[in-house]
Amino acid sequence: MTNASAFAPVGLLTGKVVLITGASRGIGAAAARLFAREGAAVVLAARTVGALDQLVDEIRTAGGVADAVPMDLSDRGSVRSAVARVQQLHGRLDGAFNNGAVGQRQPGPVDATSDEDIDEQYMINFRGHWTAMTAEAALMREHGGGAMVNTSSIGSRRANPALPAYGAMKRALNSLTETAAVNWAPYGIRVNGITPGGTATEMIEEWEAATPGIKDRITASSPLGRMAEPREVAEVAAWLLSDRASMVNGAIVPVDGGAGA
Repeated sequence: MTNASAFAPVGLLTGKVVLITGASRGIGAAAARLFAREGAAVVLAARTVGALDQLVDEIRTAGGVADAVPMDLSDRGSVRSAVARVQQLHGRLDGAFNNGAVGQRQPGPVDATSDEDIDEQYMINFRGHWTAMTAEAALMREHGGGAMVNTSSIGSRRANPALPAYGAMKRALNSLTETAAVNWAPYGIRVNGITPGGTATEMIEEWEAATPGIKDRITASSPLGRMAEPREVAEVAAWLLSDRASMVNGAIVPVDGGAGA
């Protein structure tokens, strides 16, 4: 098993200002730590401000640059205010990791999915990213461009009978990612997505509580025989946000250990 935490930082994001949504836990929190170690000044956004403040303190204690800003992806005004706060803090935005999401509250087939679940999935997992991306792009354009990475899901690439609303919105996000990549390339803005497979996060634990045994099934579906650690997914996002990925645009990159192969 790869020990991702053993990798020494190489300054992949040195000098960059990066906004991370959904930064209070899971992949977002791992990205916050990693991006700061790789030299970025990170602005961490989520609804749970207390968790963000603890993470900011951790990063600053380790010598990094970090700030927290409240953001509710279901509230357009909150999203735009968070991006405006990045401008107040740093005057620019070089990278955005649009990672915030909510899991489907009640797993089940299409005809058992509630209107409330569908509406929440739309507001947070799709419309929230659209709002964030447009605000981020406007700020990036003022300073010559930047890069975005959107967190989608392996569940967007195929039928998702247990989480149909979640899978549908993530598939829509893939389309938005590809279209934005074409729209904004002339302004020096790259847009890519990642589709993580089973990852050892709080969201998976919540799914396990609702559907006992799902973790074992996810693990069994991976050719590597395990779920990803959040840090391993964040590593891919860090590379895509870096100048090393300067010719990668409009890609939807699997980070699933071969589960989707």
